[in-house]
Amino acid sequence: MLNRLFGYFSHDIGIDLGTANTLVYVKGKGIVINEPSVVALNIKTKQILAIGEEAKKMVGRTPANIVASRPLVDGVVSDFEVTEIMLKYFIDKVHKESFVLFPRPRVVVGIPSGVTEVEKRAVEDAAKNAGAREAYLVEEPMAAAIGARLPIQEAAGTMVVDIGGGTTEVAVISLGGVVSARSIRIAGDELNEDIIQYARDEFNLLLGERTAEDIKIAIGSAYPLEKKLEAIMRGRDLVTGLPKAIPVDSDQIRQALAKSVNILIDAIKITIEETPPELVADIMEQGMFLAGGGALLKGLDQLITLTTKMAVHIANDPLTCVVRGTGLILEDLDSLRGVLVPTNYNAPR
Repeated sequence: MLNRLFGYFSHDIGIDLGTANTLVYVKGKGIVINEPSVVALNIKTKQILAIGEEAKKMVGRTPANIVASRPLVDGVVSDFEVTEIMLKYFIDKVHKESFVLFPRPRVVVGIPSGVTEVEKRAVEDAAKNAGAREAYLVEEPMAAAIGARLPIQEAAGTMVVDIGGGTTEVAVISLGGVVSARSIRIAGDELNEDIIQYARDEFNLLLGERTAEDIKIAIGSAYPLEKKLEAIMRGRDLVTGLPKAIPVDSDQIRQALAKSVNILIDAIKITIEETPPELVADIMEQGMFLAGGGALLKGLDQLITLTTKMAVHIANDPLTCVVRGTGLILEDLDSLRGVLVPTNYNAPR
């Protein structure tokens, strides 16, 4: 009874703790924060200078004593202390008024499906130390399916491919549980690296990470486009050390991305192979769903359709699917408790 009363007053929070971006959903309010998962730190004084959007602006532009970095790598916590500070910053930002009068919030955090028990514990401890009263974990493909309003509780197969910044999660869901799944560390960041490597190999050009990402968004594709797109790659010439600009087109960038895209498609094929035939029949009927920022790569849905012979749908607003899923779990925690990752240490303190 007391717990229910606490839940009524406190603004419970759903968090998509992503490698590239952190999104925060507040129960009753919707998505209130969508900022890069970047923290700027003064390594001499250990002082946090900026978090989120302000910190991202500093990437590649800082003096030697300031480092703008991501505390999450491939979807998991690589720097526990900085992750905790970042989470506390986001939780305080949406909940500081309530802390004075009302109890701390319950928090649901989306995590990759392939993480270890130690990595799960790190995320949960970071959330509790950042101010959560209770911390629950949900696998990202499950959260994405809930956020896309897919019929996960029915006795039918639903396939979700969540392509984030650090990981790609492929899962087949039925009766509120994951039947078969695969998690690979090939996603948006790896595609950026492919473009950086291509520029280095083909043009002796050193690109920055943000420039590579801008090129990927502007002209990147997984399937031949009806109209060829062009862009300018600007970076440093590795031979002369001077600035250099090279025109590139969408065909060249597609060639650069091909290896990683093929690994991603292989993960989808293997997941289908491991799925019971009855569920495969369901997926063939309704198609698979793409979520996450990587779903926006031009032509990716067409390439997956061509290679798997299945219909592919891009979820509505794929970037926010996971955080919307955590929000829907908070709205109906009693009936959706079964989708949470079971742990021995998420009882209220």
